[in-house]
Amino acid sequence: MLYWALVFFIVSLVAGVFGFGEIASATAGIAQILFYVFLVFFVVTLIAGLAGGGTRRRLP
Repeated sequence: MLYWALVFFIVSLVAGVFGFGEIASATAGIAQILFYVFLVFFVVTLIAGLAGGGTRRRLP
């Protein structure tokens, strides 16, 4: 997900350089949404990993 956020960000930068303002704005918005979704998933996974810390496998 972070990969796609970066791809849309780069597309936004390229579109802005070439003067496509509406496309740059749209792709920047998409990149921002994907980045925030990534952050939410990251925090949820981090909290779940910390809460279930005792469930790791132990080697015999």
